Amino acid sequence: MFKKTIVLIFFSCLYFNANAQVDGYKAVSDVEGFKKKLANSANATQSIRSNFVQEKNLSVLSEKIVSKGEFAFKKQNMVRMEYKLPFKYLMVINQDKVMIKDEQKTNSFSSKSNKLFAVINNIVVDCVQGTALMNKDFSSKIFENDKYFLLVLTPQKKELKEFFTTISIYLDKNDISVYKMDMLEPTGDNTVITFLNKEFNVNIPDAEFIIN
Repeated sequence: MFKKTIVLIFFSCLYFNANAQVDGYKAVSDVEGFKKKLANSANATQSIRSNFVQEKNLSVLSEKIVSKGEFAFKKQNMVRMEYKLPFKYLMVINQDKVMIKDEQKTNSFSSKSNKLFAVINNIVVDCVQGTALMNKDFSSKIFENDKYFLLVLTPQKKELKEFFTTISIYLDKNDISVYKMDMLEPTGDNTVITFLNKEFNVNIPDAEFIIN
């Protein structure tokens, strides 16, 4: 239960059904050209700071659960997601170490001790570093419209399929950065996280990623 809670809070991604995903999109014709753009963008990005808005849709509730917070990423493999509204919650990844903190307690552990969390850790870092297409745990398809590239990742391993069906990553064509990340759970519930007011290559102190 604890692992699943981490996955759902950590990933925070919206998924539309398969038909909705490709409506308005076409398959990318120059796949190698896209990969080159993605790699160049990732290589040029040393850090990202942004706000985020998360919307969680549960079949048992009529209203969405909306959360807001701040996101930070810094090479190599440092991620911070700090939820501020409507409750305070912090998740920090520093290399292979993870810290989860709420208003009552703090849990710190190594992702190497949990294969599933290690994979999820890699996915999140892959998304912001532009290396998601290299993850062998997923098959991928690439689409585009006038504004966005859309990467659709399908898990190949049984243990991953238990937590999500498909992950979709929307990349802004202006800067090839993640605009929105999407996930569908096997239950049919979904979540969306949208990154707003992104700043690239700003100074982010290492202290923000300290894990006690």
